[in-house]
Amino acid sequence: MERTCPECGDKLIGRADKKFCSDACRNAHNNALNKDNKNLLRNVNNRLRKNYRILEALNINDKTKVQKETLLKHGFNFKFYTSQYVTKTGNTYNYVYDQGYLELDNDWYLLVKTEQIL
Repeated sequence: MERTCPECGDKLIGRADKKFCSDACRNAHNNALNKDNKNLLRNVNNRLRKNYRILEALNINDKTKVQKETLLKHGFNFKFYTSQYVTKTGNTYNYVYDQGYLELDNDWYLLVKTEQIL
């Protein structure tokens, strides 16, 4: 039984469990599988990534207060976050992965970082 590379179709030579003829074919195949085919997914992931970078850059001490204007100036979009946490007192923290923010009075925000356990 002749085996072929699923990416380019070339004949496989070597180990019995070999799946691809080269690293280039293996990478091309896996990149195609993991590619976000939809613009929506790509755009949301890019937006989350940008929000994360902004929070990470502004929250250098793992707990920082900033004004809403500062976040907006850096391009932060409040519509995009990955999770929420509601405290017993009713405060709602929005998180972008492990970087979170809590809306305070007078357009101030508390930026926090949490250790997430997967």
